[in-house]
Amino acid sequence: MFPIIPANTASSLPENDEGIFAGGLKTSWTKTNETNLVSNAGVVASDGAGIGTARRGPAACEYGDDKGILGFGSQAPGYVSTTQLVSNTGVVASDQAASAGTARVQLAACAYGGDKGIFGFGYDGNPNYAGMTNLVSNAGVVASDTAAVGTARTHLAACEYGGDKGIFAMGVTHSTPIITNLVSNTGVVSSDVAGAGTSRESPAGCSYGGDKGIFGFGNKAGDVVTAVSNLVSNAGVVSSDVAAVGTARRALAGCEYGGDKGIFGYGNLTGSSWQSMSNLVSNTGVVATDVAGVGTARDYLAACSFN
Repeated sequence: MFPIIPANTASSLPENDEGIFAGGLKTSWTKTNETNLVSNAGVVASDGAGIGTARRGPAACEYGDDKGILGFGSQAPGYVSTTQLVSNTGVVASDQAASAGTARVQLAACAYGGDKGIFGFGYDGNPNYAGMTNLVSNAGVVASDTAAVGTARTHLAACEYGGDKGIFAMGVTHSTPIITNLVSNTGVVSSDVAGAGTSRESPAGCSYGGDKGIFGFGNKAGDVVTAVSNLVSNAGVVSSDVAAVGTARRALAGCEYGGDKGIFGYGNLTGSSWQSMSNLVSNTGVVATDVAGVGTARDYLAACSFN
């Protein structure tokens, strides 16, 4: 008799087969709503038709097992809390009405609980760094603010781990050590946990291997860009630095593809050197060298998986 595999275990998760990069800031400091799909082989497609209002610094995550949501960011004018749903075929819907959450930019998002998501932290202009979170239901509905837990910060990253949990990490703070906040499988955010490795802002994160995660790239003290990465175990423990692979850059995005692999894409080398290259992450967490860029070079974009 075959063993029964509990729902939402890493071996039973069918999602994360394809991905999407969306939004961002491109040359001439212009916000964009362009999208680029990622196949289940990690191939990035050329630009798709822009849908919804162009925005800078949004976040994105999975929900409902096989769909995604893009939310928040900076439009014209000011910060917003509008969202766009991504279908399980990668079709991006028009803007939804503003969510109940606080409008902000440069936040992060990840999935939790197998079919739900969470947006967290960011910059809201008052009192600048934010620490609140907003849960996303398995129908893609964003809840009102949950009171801040942990150090308020912006320019951070998030990813899934353990099959049904999440982690926020790094970002701009008033201190230098890496800060992480774990997200339980019920969406509860923990207080600060010190992380290993080089503290930096504007990295990207994604899961790999079904139950682990990785943070990569970003800029460290002195505004120096880097390509180091840090693996996240299936217990949410962040490892020390793994030697840099690929072009050092910041303000890029990452997502899963192929069920158990990941991809980092786009970003910026300096203040005005937008990029479109990507780096694949194997199902053992190994980051590959640069793949030639496809689509519009940009930074401060978002990415998530679907299907």
